[in-house]
Amino acid sequence: NDGASGVAVLMELGRWMPNLESKYGVDFVLFDGEEFVFRKGTSWRDLGDPMFLGAEWFARSYAGDPPPYKYRWGVLLDMVGYEGLQLPKEGNSVAWRDTRPLVDDIWRLAYNMGVREFIPRVKDDISDDHLRLHDIGKIPTCDIIDFSGYRRFWHTEQDTQANCSPLALAKVGWVMLEWLKQAK
Repeated sequence: NDGASGVAVLMELGRWMPNLESKYGVDFVLFDGEEFVFRKGTSWRDLGDPMFLGAEWFARSYAGDPPPYKYRWGVLLDMVGYEGLQLPKEGNSVAWRDTRPLVDDIWRLAYNMGVREFIPRVKDDISDDHLRLHDIGKIPTCDIIDFSGYRRFWHTEQDTQANCSPLALAKVGWVMLEWLKQAK
């Protein structure tokens, strides 16, 4: 789930991209080095270890040598495959004035679609790749993440496909596809 669930959703969305009619382009960016720790027993909360290396490199490259286009939004999909998926609004994503409309649009759309896994309350500020994209790259980016108690198999060898829900992945993908279709 952690690492692969967002990739799985993007892989399926990729199949739909050739038929997507939108005035915006869509880039899929996969980051590495989010939790790049060296010391045995180091917690992800130990921010003394390097974190978000791929996102930071991307954001610095984008800010330092901008392409001929500007990113309107960014959506980070992280840990979106749990059985019993719960996706409250992430605190940083709502606190940033430039990102709040994106969060509100996605959660409103999910509600209108009947996808109740997108929970309309705000919970916790999460340290994740979206921080670097927003703060360094100046890309309004929200984090769609199930941080509901971090399941017992998170960061263990039991974080496998067997502990993921195809239905949860499908619902997140469906909401993202419909959101992309509406971005006109």
